[in-house]
Amino acid sequence: MKAAVLVFPGSNCDRDLAVAFENAGFQVEMVWHKDTNLPTGVDVVGVPGGFSYGDYLRCGAIAAQSPIIAGLKSHVEAGGYAIGICNGFQVLTETGLLPGALIRNAGLKFICKPVDMTVEETSSAFNAGYSIGQKITFPVAHHDGNYIAQDDVLDRLEGEGRVAYRYVDDVNGSARRIAGILSENHRVLGLMPHPERSADEKLGGTDGAPLFQSLAKIGVAA
Repeated sequence: MKAAVLVFPGSNCDRDLAVAFENAGFQVEMVWHKDTNLPTGVDVVGVPGGFSYGDYLRCGAIAAQSPIIAGLKSHVEAGGYAIGICNGFQVLTETGLLPGALIRNAGLKFICKPVDMTVEETSSAFNAGYSIGQKITFPVAHHDGNYIAQDDVLDRLEGEGRVAYRYVDDVNGSARRIAGILSENHRVLGLMPHPERSADEKLGGTDGAPLFQSLAKIGVAA
């Protein structure tokens, strides 16, 4: 299995994400934002957290115009897998690869702490290692993690089993306490909490490890 991790000016979770992929058995390549194509043979693209371009304009808005985004879109349109975490989730919504938007936290403060979530679906390759309703804990570190969308979009996400995770408590004002969502084909995941920071016992927890381990099995299942 091969993963590509995109790197933008201001990315600061790219190496964490690469290590999580590697620990799950992936071969990983880091891809600079000015590259125009992904490496050959990539199974999963990771869009990491951080503060791409200093969060100017809207979080992820400038990164969404980077040359490598054309390669990401082609990968997704061809049925490839992608995961966007925190700022990466913001980038995926700015590109239109996922619906909705991430706006300023309801409390207008940066939030950095472990949060509890429930797993809302297990049919995707991301969550096959969990069980429905399982409570997991990932850390968050964001100022603009408040997920919003029109009611009809939210209803569609719920009805199509595309809500991946839900906060146990109201963390940032997100509609329906949504912490992560899936694309229509369930092959693109965006989430605000950081599974890569909860994938190693030495870092304080392993609740994120099953996500990467599940992804590592997609080649076997294909």
